Amino acid sequence: MLCLRFSKIVLISLLGFFGFVSASSASEVTISHYFSDEFGKENMGKVFSRFEAATGNTMKESPVGHEDFKTDILVRGASDSLPDVFSYWAGARVQFVVDSGDLSPIDDMWARDGLDGIVAKAVADSATLYNGARYLIPMQYHYAGMFYNKKVMADAGITEMPTDWEGFMELCETLKGMGIAPIALGSKFRWPAQFWFDYLILNTAGPEIRAGVMDGSIAYDSDEVMAAVGIWMDMVNNGYFAANSNADTWTDASDKVSNGEAAMTLMGTWITGYWNGNGLTPGEDYDFFPFPTINADAPVSVVGPIDGLVVSANVQNKEGAEAFLSFFVSDVDNQIEWTKAVGAVSANVNVDPSVYNELIQRVISTVDGASNFAFNYDLATPPPVAEVGLSMFQELMESPDDYGAILSRAQDSAQSAFAQ
Repeated sequence: MLCLRFSKIVLISLLGFFGFVSASSASEVTISHYFSDEFGKENMGKVFSRFEAATGNTMKESPVGHEDFKTDILVRGASDSLPDVFSYWAGARVQFVVDSGDLSPIDDMWARDGLDGIVAKAVADSATLYNGARYLIPMQYHYAGMFYNKKVMADAGITEMPTDWEGFMELCETLKGMGIAPIALGSKFRWPAQFWFDYLILNTAGPEIRAGVMDGSIAYDSDEVMAAVGIWMDMVNNGYFAANSNADTWTDASDKVSNGEAAMTLMGTWITGYWNGNGLTPGEDYDFFPFPTINADAPVSVVGPIDGLVVSANVQNKEGAEAFLSFFVSDVDNQIEWTKAVGAVSANVNVDPSVYNELIQRVISTVDGASNFAFNYDLATPPPVAEVGLSMFQELMESPDDYGAILSRAQDSAQSAFAQ
């Protein structure tokens, strides 16, 4: 048996020496990501090609649908079957998998590759550190704003977008009076509704109250949350949202705006990648304005996600995995091509903002001018709690008159989820 085992080792060594055993498995990096639609896979494929050409590593991908990914990655973590690298959303979701012991820290790579001089400090401080260690590199960041159809607004005689709530309500009433749905919302998969919850609490009660809701120290049926959601439900009852929001996806809502059925939608900057891909021109066919001010005393807040890449604790090719993370954020050309394709902004300080179109440059200015950058709801609270809230948003759009009871039920469920 010993001779047989020795012979096998010698045979493998000889085959390797003569080139019959490929070294590719040693340089293969497995990755799972949620950029799974045709557009996302195409652009992720371009990133893989650039990385492979630059490093000699090979990428083996397993894309998963955006919504399925949220559960899939947790199931794979529980069964120790995670890939070397996976995409994930910075904030509470990364914190959850860090606390589960499913991620490998990247502090050594961060220091070795000088990422302190590459990743914007504000992004690094808010998105990459968990329990005192680095775990994530940012792929890009997004911003959620009011994106609108310029022709619809012009035809309605609206030349200046509102900055305060009174002006915003007047805008909605004007559009409604002309038979145009002021706002499209595609809450079929729940998450697009979260931006209304986020901005209304931030703009009425402020970031500290909103943070308390996210960590469970302030109840969903508290006076502050009730007041913010009440504003939202008044808008629904006033007919300011296009009908059947829960039947539409975010792209359905985006299409309603682009074809003139609705005037605007509260959505992340990825909508620009979607619209540009459909032949629309930023600044000509569509534009954006920041969420209007409600309480002038509340700090100016912006909301959005930071997509990131992480290395699993059971990584098989750590060197290749870390090389991919470093390449993704450090290579300026890659960052420019990727962020422009997906309608996002790079966290790499060496990317000149002038490479972006004028609309995205104004997004950057809006974010830079804010006092507070908040991760959107389902990235700011633990995943089990987020499931409660996301379902609550859908229920609110279905039954706006029952919002008090809905919030109270959500509080009971959230309390149980926090205790898990």
